[in-house]
Amino acid sequence: MSKAKIIGPELPNIPWEERPPECPERSGVVWRYSKNPIIPRDLIPSSNSIFNSAVVPYRGEFRGVFRCDDRRRYMQLHAGGSKDGLAWEIDNERIEFQPAEGVAQMEWGYGYDPRVCWIEDRYYVTWCNSFAGWPTIGVAYTHDFETFYQMENAFLPFNRNGVLFPRRINGSFAMLSRPSDRGHTPFGDIYYSESPDMTHWGKHRLVMRTVGGWQSTKIGAGPIPIETTEGWLMLYHGVLTSCNGFVYSMGAALLDIQQPWKVLHRTEPYLLHPKEAYEQVGDVPNVVFPCAALTDAATGRMAIYYGGADTVTCLAFAKANELIGFIKENSL
Repeated sequence: MSKAKIIGPELPNIPWEERPPECPERSGVVWRYSKNPIIPRDLIPSSNSIFNSAVVPYRGEFRGVFRCDDRRRYMQLHAGGSKDGLAWEIDNERIEFQPAEGVAQMEWGYGYDPRVCWIEDRYYVTWCNSFAGWPTIGVAYTHDFETFYQMENAFLPFNRNGVLFPRRINGSFAMLSRPSDRGHTPFGDIYYSESPDMTHWGKHRLVMRTVGGWQSTKIGAGPIPIETTEGWLMLYHGVLTSCNGFVYSMGAALLDIQQPWKVLHRTEPYLLHPKEAYEQVGDVPNVVFPCAALTDAATGRMAIYYGGADTVTCLAFAKANELIGFIKENSL
């Protein structure tokens, strides 16, 4: 077993459930919450579905930004809060972004698959944003999850899965993303970019490409990378194309601390694969899509939030040292 440790704050109140005696996942290092899904598709009156959402610790509780497709089937972003990370209250109205200083008001088209990241003095939100009708990476920040200030988009279309690192790398902000196309994108690799000011992005580097099996069609970064003594722990989704369409599963990789575009280890088998009814049946069948992870440095516990079948929000658990050991022992 690895002796790897999480580098970060102690958060003893994150959701947790011990591994069942007979873990149904073959890896044994990731297991589902027994009461999944934790957020149903119709938690708020306006929602058709709530999934692929991001949560963070906030003043002893938890806050988040949620993908809520409304009953017109428009993709929207809503704010929400929870005392325990399990029972959530989500605003029925979508976030109305205010322009950040020096930024013109942007017309809202759609927003989906958000991530939230605390860096230095504020919470940054990244999401797939509409720019001239096409997908790119939107960026905003908030201090209180009540008022959100929209900054300039990070990139031109077409791009998705913009995921920030939780601190500067060699003095610069850093982001993972997946260049794509205007549709459902039958391809996609993970790239790394840097910025001095969260506005101008460059120094692009390839991180990793698709490979065979469950991650053969496209891949994309999931939750905010977790800093550990063994490297950046990156959970990600991988997609294969079956005769009935895409199948989304979850894997993990370790990236170099100083040069995160360098992959140290990467899982060959998946960690979590759609097999429960709430992952196989929904608006988009066969989807496990991780978007957030809460961690406790003292115990190494991880609570992983993921979307099920593009319909509901689910939870899984892991211990960092076990997960990192598994990645190293089962690496490509």
